[in-house]
Amino acid sequence: MSDEFVKLENHEGVMVLTLHDPPTRNAINPDMAREFFEALDRFEDDSELRVLLLTGSEPSFCSGANVRGFSSSIQAREERADSTPSRPWGSMEARYSRRFDPESSHAPEMVLRLQEQQKPTIAAVNGHAIGAGMGLALACDVRLASEKAIFSEAFVRMGLIPADGSCWNLPRLIGISNTLLLQYTGDRVEGPEALRLGLVSRLLPDDQLMASALELAHRIAQGATRSQSLIKYLVRRASDQSFREHLDLAHVAQDQARTTEDHREAVQAFLDKRPPQFRGR
Repeated sequence: MSDEFVKLENHEGVMVLTLHDPPTRNAINPDMAREFFEALDRFEDDSELRVLLLTGSEPSFCSGANVRGFSSSIQAREERADSTPSRPWGSMEARYSRRFDPESSHAPEMVLRLQEQQKPTIAAVNGHAIGAGMGLALACDVRLASEKAIFSEAFVRMGLIPADGSCWNLPRLIGISNTLLLQYTGDRVEGPEALRLGLVSRLLPDDQLMASALELAHRIAQGATRSQSLIKYLVRRASDQSFREHLDLAHVAQDQARTTEDHREAVQAFLDKRPPQFRGR
């Protein structure tokens, strides 16, 4: 793969994926999206890569979609515009069957691909996470932020809506009222407030962010990978299930976990009174 907009490093089972377009503060463009998908293909296919750590080139995490392309998109939409109901919900329903526009859905597809990763993912938010950039961070399993991190659901300031999954992810993290407050206003949320709201799990000095994120990623990478994947599956499904349905699904997952090499290794290590050596199998 080319590496103009995405930089990759392998740190002992941890793939560090850095969004890289400093002049735009790492704004998403079609080439970045293509390189991003290629990187995730590699991550998914390599069993030795066990944790994904996502960050951005200084001074930003990701500033969202590249606004310079909006003008041409507006013109193209105006040329194919049709009459629509006057109320927004009616208009949305009328157009729902069209789903993603392939010319403008790079960011939502990136978020979806990240959300569906079966291995653990960590976002190290080292600066601005704006619009779809915030959506990428929300799609990761764990978010760590530096003290200079700034989050914003900025879509409304461009007359747009959060089409990157934030309307699904954010209420599950901070509740409906806080979600709508951020999405109605587009206000910026700095690191301490992000920690208070529950947007991030840890807030770190800027010069300690990547070291701490790598330390956590290595710790997770040394764990029982298949168990982690099953845990992630259960957590994702739980919000759509009754408690009884969840227990039934967890029972099936536990049966799978009991057949893994890692489970056998953990039991033997306990009997031998030594730390287990998990292999992710």
